[in-house]
Amino acid sequence: MLDINNFNEQLFAFLDASPTPYHAVKSQIRVLQKNGFKRLLENQQWLLEPGQRYYVTRNGSSLIAFVYGREDSLKTGIRMLGAHTDSPCLKVKPNADIKKKSYLQLAVEVYGGALLNPWFDRDLSLAGKVVYQDSHQAIHSCLINFVKPIAIIPSLAIHLDREANKNHSINAQTDIPPILLTIEHDDKKDNMLKSLLTEQLKQQNNKLDIVHIIDYELSFYDAQPASLLGMRDDFISSSRLDNLLSCFICLQALLSADDQGTSLLICTDHEEVGSASQVGAQGTFLQSVLQRLSTTAETLSRIISRSMMISADNAHALHPNFTDKHDANHGPVLNQGPVIKVNANQRYASTCETAALFKMLAEKINVPVQHFVVRSDMGCGSTIGPIAATNIGIKTVDIGVPTLAMHSIREMAGSKDGWYLYQVLEQYFDCSNGLNIVSTEF
Repeated sequence: MLDINNFNEQLFAFLDASPTPYHAVKSQIRVLQKNGFKRLLENQQWLLEPGQRYYVTRNGSSLIAFVYGREDSLKTGIRMLGAHTDSPCLKVKPNADIKKKSYLQLAVEVYGGALLNPWFDRDLSLAGKVVYQDSHQAIHSCLINFVKPIAIIPSLAIHLDREANKNHSINAQTDIPPILLTIEHDDKKDNMLKSLLTEQLKQQNNKLDIVHIIDYELSFYDAQPASLLGMRDDFISSSRLDNLLSCFICLQALLSADDQGTSLLICTDHEEVGSASQVGAQGTFLQSVLQRLSTTAETLSRIISRSMMISADNAHALHPNFTDKHDANHGPVLNQGPVIKVNANQRYASTCETAALFKMLAEKINVPVQHFVVRSDMGCGSTIGPIAATNIGIKTVDIGVPTLAMHSIREMAGSKDGWYLYQVLEQYFDCSNGLNIVSTEF
């Protein structure tokens, strides 16, 4: 029986095992397979059986999992959840080696809207995907994770920058290449990173037949594990809470879904950079799967009209040191429940109807609900919610767990809020609860 303590324990294990979107999807697959979900491939015919559970991936960094309901989706619709697998980070450039004054550094570029100051003086590790050629000239790809701290971006001592505490801007090209090791004076080896990658892969699996590494997609990440924080364990501290926290909560909810109606989870890559990719929410992944779950275009349109999506992405919690950054009536607080996100300019897809449905689910089990609306004189971020609503035409509500230090290398959430949201989403996937998600037309 799942309770808040083992829920958070499993969350921490998931966060620590998922330093990149590839690893996050791999972690999800392990859980799905353990719970009876069968793998589907996009390039093969699907022979779906009512009551069975399935999953499909694209690029290894986006995933759709679903329970194929016994009842006709024309009657029940499809209950969908959406989240994203990527987080702001530092990605390694293709020609990455920088040899300077006896140090090996790696050239990086900033992925997404990362808060850069907290990346300094942190123990960093490296993970991602590597593509290599074997002795038979075949090309393979595999995941890599150094796990241990292997790099750092040291701050410049205040003695050399007396204004550091007053005005410190960061040049993303010159200030943040991490240091990996010291180089011997006679070491003239080229492609030192590729040599290090080969060594690490063979340590992970000495049976790999690696002739040479062709390419890679690598990200630095904080090597410190997720943890409880606070005098009374009120908080969670971890990297990548935005948005792996939502991925974990949504996956746990899907595991509890009954097989009466069809329930679906989509976790996509590249949300932090706009979702415009083959595997992003603006791509064809969800549309393609939904088409395969229906017989005709007309059938799909009718199913969508009875369906709903809950888009789960972390919400900005009120910071007690900067309360003026929030609308006075819409400042979510940690451990006071999930947040419904609303924006008049459609940066969030919530409507009064979809928000009401979410509130009804929460009220049924006495879970508190909060609201976030950005200050009227500030810009607003967005989620995959408006993209799904636009591309699929599905009714959507944008929600999330309140979070502090969003887009920092280490973020903070309430230790109760993930559990609160899980309970609401569990109700959402319970087809016996009588939830009517058909819009009223006037």
